[in-house]
Amino acid sequence: MLLLLLFGMALAWFLQKKLYQKNWQKNLKIQVSFQDSAIYEGEESTLKEVIVNDKLLPIPALELGISMSRNLEFDREAKANASITDQSYKRDVFSFLFHQQITRTLPFQAKKRGFYEITGAHAVAYDLFFRAGLYSDYPQQTQMYVYPRQVDTARIQMICRAVSGMVLSRNRLYEDPFEFSGIRDYRKEDPMNRINWKSSARMGDLMVNQFDATTSVEVTVLLDIEDANILREEAQVEESIRITSSLAARMVKNKMNLWVKSNAKDEETGEELRVHLAAGAGKTAELNRKLACVQLGGNLTGSAEFLHKEAEKELTGHTYVVVSKNRTDEVREALHLLSGAQNQVLWVIPYLPGEEVPSEQNRAYTAIGWEVKPWK
Repeated sequence: MLLLLLFGMALAWFLQKKLYQKNWQKNLKIQVSFQDSAIYEGEESTLKEVIVNDKLLPIPALELGISMSRNLEFDREAKANASITDQSYKRDVFSFLFHQQITRTLPFQAKKRGFYEITGAHAVAYDLFFRAGLYSDYPQQTQMYVYPRQVDTARIQMICRAVSGMVLSRNRLYEDPFEFSGIRDYRKEDPMNRINWKSSARMGDLMVNQFDATTSVEVTVLLDIEDANILREEAQVEESIRITSSLAARMVKNKMNLWVKSNAKDEETGEELRVHLAAGAGKTAELNRKLACVQLGGNLTGSAEFLHKEAEKELTGHTYVVVSKNRTDEVREALHLLSGAQNQVLWVIPYLPGEEVPSEQNRAYTAIGWEVKPWK
């Protein structure tokens, strides 16, 4: 009887092993996807796991493993069974009866801008005796953009006012949304969002905000990401990218035409990045996608050469905003050249906390220091 029992157990183990080897993958579906197609640096999103065992054969244990960039860090309850080395790794164990679906959402935080994708997941299944490890890869295709973090409105306001002052015109053809100049009586053609309710209550009649005016100008933002020093200054370069993204969003929202040009490579074309944002057109998503994909380092046009190339176009009466951490004599010379032909140049310089703020200011350009928050 003992021999028969042992034989029966061995036969059962052998048969179920063959059964699982042949059928464990049938109607087993695994899908991993990002909840959002795009978020901003520092924001949270979730990764969704959907596993379906659509057959009569149960799976006592299924270990699912996925990996993604270490710049996407699992958060809260998702930290369990997660580790970070060269990437963020996550392993979860599931148990399935027949015709069962399990869905899990894993929160994570985007630590750095970039373009991220997950191209595969791997599964290890175990039979009824938890002995045989059955392994298989499951191709995936999910991707997400992490846009540059937006600069605080109070901080970007300083640059917006500086740009506004540069394009302020005596002709007063168009109101400048950055330059508040006072209040006046309400007219029938005024939109409701111009009403100043506090002043209206004080005066006993409807009053509206009025603004100074600018000519219909086009502003060009020149983003320089060259970092040729032996000691890399990635924090300043990343802040330059954030300033550019935030400034573009603010200016386009307020009906200003804008070109964004950079010596960074456009990942789609391989050429230097060029994006035109028409006033109010809402194309900032296109710009943010391109900025998210910008790779630092590599073979880039030097800062001074980049500015010289723009100066060679010999535009007249143009307004430039140069966002660059590089303060070499060659860059200053290029700024002087760029400011010719009645062009106006605003130089935005990111610098580290505790670093001496440059005080340069002359007829050729205006320099604005910009404090970089500690980069994590």
